[in-house]
Amino acid sequence: MGVVIPLEENKNKLASIKPLVDLTKADMERVNQLILSKAGSDVQMIPEVANHLISSGGKRLRPMLTLAAASLFGYRGENHIKLATSVEFMHTATLLHDDVVDESDLRRGKSTARTIWGNQASVLVGDFLLGQAFRMMVEVGSLEALDVLSSAACVIAEGEVLQLSVAKNMETTEDDYLSVIRAKTAALFAAAAEVGPIVAETGKSGRNALKSYGMNLGLAFQLVDDALDYGGKAADLGKNVGDDFREGKITLPIILAYRRGTQEERAFWRDAIEGGNSSDANLEKALGLITKYGTLNDTIQRAVHYGTIARDALAPLPESAWKSALMEVIDFCIERVN
Repeated sequence: MGVVIPLEENKNKLASIKPLVDLTKADMERVNQLILSKAGSDVQMIPEVANHLISSGGKRLRPMLTLAAASLFGYRGENHIKLATSVEFMHTATLLHDDVVDESDLRRGKSTARTIWGNQASVLVGDFLLGQAFRMMVEVGSLEALDVLSSAACVIAEGEVLQLSVAKNMETTEDDYLSVIRAKTAALFAAAAEVGPIVAETGKSGRNALKSYGMNLGLAFQLVDDALDYGGKAADLGKNVGDDFREGKITLPIILAYRRGTQEERAFWRDAIEGGNSSDANLEKALGLITKYGTLNDTIQRAVHYGTIARDALAPLPESAWKSALMEVIDFCIERVN
């Protein structure tokens, strides 16, 4: 199944994550060392499962946000390393759990841990990583940072349950969908960014600015991800095009196509998603309807909107290389569709 929907091209694509990568390189090396250390265990299966996902090539954007947000406010201590590692462990744990819930076979182009070690091992190793994350938060000694990250962990779990409650339900609204991605994805982006100014002992305005930046960046990031599932390429996605369709996930491209469709087309969506009739032929038809109603580009426009809010959140802060790098991340996340 190789059909993809071409999204509108941006001929002037310049945005890159490289400035952020370069600025955080030294600290990220320390984060990576701590990740390997804290993923270790005398129980052999734990590091095997953890390292399978940890070493699978993710960009580690969330911990980089923590490092950059702390450095943006001139932090020169050590605690941002542990908080960034905690953020990455929280993210990795949610991926392990997600793949079990979604019954996913591929993650970043590799077999998921659940397909190799089974669902039970994936869930339990995810729990181990969450435990290690909270141990490092306690070591930092900031009740405010602990509160932000532990609250995010609760919200992420709520998002998972909310997604289950709307799964395969074509009456899911755009507001329902936004509630899911705000909890499942954006909450951790927001927390990752907010703990930077906390550890730097910045005032409330700095915390609020980075929290808003992270939340809206996370919304934009997930909207683009959901568009890419229908308009990307398997090699870039690390999964098959249309996996969301096959899993019956209700994402914005489908919600909009369903709402805008004829009675006959809405009946098709109910059969395909609610009835689980996700054949290749039905995926072809779904892609055709998504193209007909322009829902991918509308999804991207929603992402652009949230990206603008993220940009405005940082705007009042003093100019610096850190601020510029964080600004460019917004464009990078959105321009992944090209």
